[in-house]
Amino acid sequence: MVNAQLNGHKMARKKYSEAKYPVPVRRALRKLGQDLRDARRRRRIPTDILAERASISRTTLSRIEKGADGVALGNYANVLFALGLISRLEGLADVRDDSVGLELDEEQLPQRIRRPKSAHAKPDKTETS
Repeated sequence: MVNAQLNGHKMARKKYSEAKYPVPVRRALRKLGQDLRDARRRRRIPTDILAERASISRTTLSRIEKGADGVALGNYANVLFALGLISRLEGLADVRDDSVGLELDEEQLPQRIRRPKSAHAKPDKTETS
């Protein structure tokens, strides 16, 4: 928290990043950062090597591993790729797993499907003998 003075009174105000993102988003980014750090450690890859493989600076890698919200998604993706985990990003928002979206789609389906008008036309009964 950053302290600010207003009319002689000290007030606590939130840091910009704390106010910008909801708690669940910050929590998810922190967990992602921790998971990436753990994956790097399990592979016994030093930070400077992983940063080089991901084409980012060590500072950016450090921010990613802390779950910083100001780091570009592309940088997170580069780290996932360098760790061999990029396939997890591909399925992140897969529509087949979107239960809310699928439910909304089903609600919008028409109740009755009519045949095209040309299918309703009766066959011509004029036979030639």
